[in-house]
Amino acid sequence: MLVARRESLLSDLARGLSQNLDVKFRAIAMELSREGFIAKLAESTNDLDIGLVVSDAGTGNTGEFLKLDRQLLEATLRLNTMAHLGIAHQFGRKLADRQRGGLILVGAAGAGIGVPFMANDAGAKAYVHSLGEALYYEFKPRGVYVTVMAPAPTNTPALAKLGFDPRTMPMKPMGVEQCVS
Repeated sequence: MLVARRESLLSDLARGLSQNLDVKFRAIAMELSREGFIAKLAESTNDLDIGLVVSDAGTGNTGEFLKLDRQLLEATLRLNTMAHLGIAHQFGRKLADRQRGGLILVGAAGAGIGVPFMANDAGAKAYVHSLGEALYYEFKPRGVYVTVMAPAPTNTPALAKLGFDPRTMPMKPMGVEQCVS
């Protein structure tokens, strides 16, 4: 089951996975920052026995906090926190019922500190880190393992959105394959 907001990229990824790994897939395009997304996601997956959930919802917005649009900050906060909350609650329950499985929450290396000019984003990733750490202890007796992945800068389109050029960064970002590994 693949979920993302950009349908064309999602479809390309799904087809590639299907061809290269000989797997069946179901893909659904949805905006995870919208309230109520979890009901549609739950309905789309009720017939599946999902054993591993990777929650990688998120985006960043750089800039001086007081100069950023408040509605943008709120939408980013919903995506960077509430999406993980909804996914962890919905699928954590299913994993606990089956008494085995895993949940991976993708945070960020900057979650443990305040990051100037990314205050909202760092705060949201701190939530993800704290949520995952607590759920690790709550879910483990139920056979469900929770991991928070806090990657360092990774060479994805998000770097350009944040205003970074991998060629000129003093610390070179890791590749996607290295991050996944």
